[in-house]
Amino acid sequence: MERTDSRPYLVGFVPYALAAFLIGIIGGFTTVLGPAFVKDLGLAYNNTTWTALAMSISTAAFAPILGKLGDVIGRRVTLLLGILIFTFGNIMTAVAPSLWFMLAARFVVGIGSAAIAPVVIAYIISEFPQDKASGGFSLYMLISSAAVIFGPTLGGLIIEHSGWRVMMWICVLISAIVFFACLLGNREKKATKKSLSSFDGLGSVFVLIFFSLTLCVPSFGQNFGWSSTAFIFVLIAALLSLVILILVERKAKIPILQGSFMKRRAFVLSVVALFLTQGLMQANMTNVIVFVNYTQPENTVISGYAISIMYIGMSLGSILLGPLADKFEPKRILSISFVVTGIGSALMLLFSPITSVLLLAASLGILGFGLGANATIFMRVVLSEIPTKKAGAATGTYGLFRDLAAPFGVAIFVPLFTNRVSASIEMGIDEIVAAVSSIKLLALTEIVCIAVGIIAVILLPKIHNRKENINEAKG
Repeated sequence: MERTDSRPYLVGFVPYALAAFLIGIIGGFTTVLGPAFVKDLGLAYNNTTWTALAMSISTAAFAPILGKLGDVIGRRVTLLLGILIFTFGNIMTAVAPSLWFMLAARFVVGIGSAAIAPVVIAYIISEFPQDKASGGFSLYMLISSAAVIFGPTLGGLIIEHSGWRVMMWICVLISAIVFFACLLGNREKKATKKSLSSFDGLGSVFVLIFFSLTLCVPSFGQNFGWSSTAFIFVLIAALLSLVILILVERKAKIPILQGSFMKRRAFVLSVVALFLTQGLMQANMTNVIVFVNYTQPENTVISGYAISIMYIGMSLGSILLGPLADKFEPKRILSISFVVTGIGSALMLLFSPITSVLLLAASLGILGFGLGANATIFMRVVLSEIPTKKAGAATGTYGLFRDLAAPFGVAIFVPLFTNRVSASIEMGIDEIVAAVSSIKLLALTEIVCIAVGIIAVILLPKIHNRKENINEAKG
C-alpha cells in the first residue's frame, strides 16, 4: 500500500546506510586478500577459490534465515548482531595461521554480511515511500559500491608495504567504529516483533545445508574431477538435503522459503539472469588479480586500480540507470545494461601479457556500470508490491538467490580460469601464455552467459502493468 505520511525515513536509514558502507568498504579491502594470503603461505593460486567460496556460502545460505529473524527480533537488533559477527570474523581473518582457519574466518564474516543486507533492504521496502523505492535501492547500491571504490587500491598498497594482516586489523577498526555509531545512533520508534515460536528452526538448518552443498558441487567438480568420489559425495548429499528441505518446509507453519514469492515469473527469470551476470563480478575481480600476478608479478597494485574503477562503474550504473526503472519499463533498461555488461566482458578478449591498466580499467569499469544498473533494477522488479509485514522474509529469500549469484560465479568462473592455467603449466606451457589463453576463454564464456541473460530479461513481465504485478504478488 502506498505511503502518504511524511515520516523521516531518511534519518532512520542512517544506521542502515552505515552498515551498507561497512560491508562495501571492507569488501573492497578484502578483494585482494585471497591471492595475498595464498601467496604468503606458499599455496597454489587455485586455493583462492576456497577462500572466496567460504564467505560466499555463508553470505548466501544465511540470508533467508537472518532476514526472517529480522522480522522476529527486530531490524535494529539483527543489524547490530550482524555487525558484531562481521567484526569477529575479521578478527579471526587477521590472525589466521592456516588455510582451514582462514576458511572458517571468512565463513563467519559471511554470516555477519547475511544479517546486515536483508534488514537494510527490508527497511527500504517498509519505510521508503513506494514512489521512491527505486531511488532507495539506488542509494543503497551507491553506498555499497562507492564504499568499495578505494578498497582494492588501498588494500593493495597496504599489503605491498605492510602485509595483509595489517590490512585486516584496519578492517577490524573500521568495523568497531561503525558498530558503536549504529549502537548510539537513531533508534526506531516502533519495531514489529514476533514470538520465536513461529521461527522455522528446522527449515533454517536444511536451508543452510542444502545451499552450502549446492555451492560446493561445481567447485568440487572442477577441482577434484566430475567423476571423483568427493564430487559424487557432495552431489548426493545436496540432492538428499533438497528432498528433506522440501518435506520440512511443507510441514512448516511459516516456512523460511516463501513459495508464493518464489514462484512468480518476475522472481524466477530475474534469478536466472542474476546468476548469468552478477556472478561475473566476484569471479572477475579474483581472476583479474590472479591474471596480473601471472603476467605482471612485479606490479602488485595494477589490479587494485582496475577493480576500483569497476566499483566506480557500478556506482555510476546504479545512480544513472537504476532510478530510470521508476519512469520506464524496467526490462527495457535491463536490456541496455546487459549489452553494456557484454561489452565489458568482450574487452577481456584484448588482454595480453602486457595488458595496460587502462585496458583492465576499461573492461572492468564498463562491466561494473552494467552490473550496477542490473543489481538495482532487479531489486525493483523482484520486490515490487511486497507487503510490509513480509519484507524481511521476502528480502531474505531474494537475498539468498542474489547472493548465490556471486559464489556461483566464483565456483564456475574462478576454477575455469585458475584450473586451466594450472593444467596448461603442467603440460609445459609457459604460465603467461596459459594465463592469456585462459582469460580469453573466460571472456567468451561470459559473453554467452550474458546473451542468455538478455533472453531471460525479455521474458520478464511488465512491471509497470500494475494490475498484473499486484496479482502476482498476491499469488
